[in-house]
Amino acid sequence: MSPFHNGHLHVHLPTGYTFTVAAILVLYHSQSGNTERLARAVAQGVADTEDSSVMLRKAFLTTVQDMRECNAIVICSPEYFGYMAGAVKDLFDRTYEELRDDEGMYKKPFAVVICAGNDGTMALSHIERICKGYRLKKVQHPIICKGPVTQEVEDACYELGQTIAEGVKAKVF
Repeated sequence: MSPFHNGHLHVHLPTGYTFTVAAILVLYHSQSGNTERLARAVAQGVADTEDSSVMLRKAFLTTVQDMRECNAIVICSPEYFGYMAGAVKDLFDRTYEELRDDEGMYKKPFAVVICAGNDGTMALSHIERICKGYRLKKVQHPIICKGPVTQEVEDACYELGQTIAEGVKAKVF
């Protein structure tokens, strides 16, 4: 029997207790490098959280298996013309049919990070609407970086990664 169940690694301890290792998927697309910086900050926050692992994937390279095996997803996208990156939309197009009725996706936690040239609200709206189709559960307020990436925004992304990992481990999400 696999030690993984619904994206959680269950380890049986001699006392009969189990604990969960959080497996967080951070997916992104970036042309300028700004969204990648934010995604890497989220990923580092997860990696620095005890009993947590991170899968940092470019959206074009993210697979159905990646989405199934994680127990939370952080979607990082630039805003282009008031919309998410085409690579992120491509991921949704490639995986939706196979995952839309997958019980493991039901209420899987997700959060969104947007690197915006405008205000990011339309890109966010479209991503959140698609996530409803997957039946994912929004568990954190989005981070929208308007303008240049600052240390403050990177710090917020780092904290988001830690919060998602801790929330999964505590089974709060």
